[in-house]
Amino acid sequence: MSDVKTFINQSIRVRIRRPHQVPSKTMLQIKVAIELASLKLPFKQALLTAAQLGAEAVEIDGRNELSTAELSRTGVRQVRKMLEDLNLRLSAVSFRTRRGYNVIDDLDRRVDATKQALKLAYDLGTNVVINHIGRVPPAEDVQGLTTLRTALMDLGREGQRVGAFLAAETGTESGADLRKLIDSLPPSSLLVDLNPANLIVHGFDAREAAQALGAYVVHVHATDGTRDVAAGRGIEVPLGRGSAEFPEILGALEEHQYRGYLTIRRQDADNPIEEIAAAVKYLRAL
Repeated sequence: MSDVKTFINQSIRVRIRRPHQVPSKTMLQIKVAIELASLKLPFKQALLTAAQLGAEAVEIDGRNELSTAELSRTGVRQVRKMLEDLNLRLSAVSFRTRRGYNVIDDLDRRVDATKQALKLAYDLGTNVVINHIGRVPPAEDVQGLTTLRTALMDLGREGQRVGAFLAAETGTESGADLRKLIDSLPPSSLLVDLNPANLIVHGFDAREAAQALGAYVVHVHATDGTRDVAAGRGIEVPLGRGSAEFPEILGALEEHQYRGYLTIRRQDADNPIEEIAAAVKYLRAL
């Protein structure tokens, strides 16, 4: 077991390279995953459907599909067996808390629950746990930044202990601002889940975020969005129909030897299976 954890920690450190290092010329390989919750099906049926749609892996919701606090060792073995039988891997475990780690109220409980999710993720076979960390406070908000950084450092230490790491889902700030936060933390305290639609909806450039955060990205959500000028806001749209330039995004990630999954996520689809099938084809054609 310790050898496996050592390998996982080493693989994470390899991805987190400093900008002056020369990237490999190895081409980025498209590995498609599907967020099970997007299929809007019961758990077992969603697994089967993901396999039928041609996914290589799935993302599991650690709060609503599986309970981090209640899943027994037998339950973990059963889930791993279901994945193995369908020739599926686990791209990530999502664990989206109602509030971020910048909010002091009930923070200890959120941190403890996230630690349980880190352990569950490792037991299920992935080293990535995704959550919104909360809006990064401005520099003048010393107390808010201290609260956030302290929680993330605690989770980073736990991640190194158990072999799975927290990945911040992008969206509430620019890639450059999130990068400043990560650079202020000890190595491996916080990694990144790149979600282009979230960035676009909040008025940020997904390609610029990929460039700024590429060294820390361990998971990518294959999502798309556009700005609705009439409504004055951003909206999520089917993959390939928005302003997320995936060839450019993947090119930026390739410079940092990204080897993770592209996980299709579609929250508000009228026909989720049809849209996700189309998204799989879109990614395979890249």
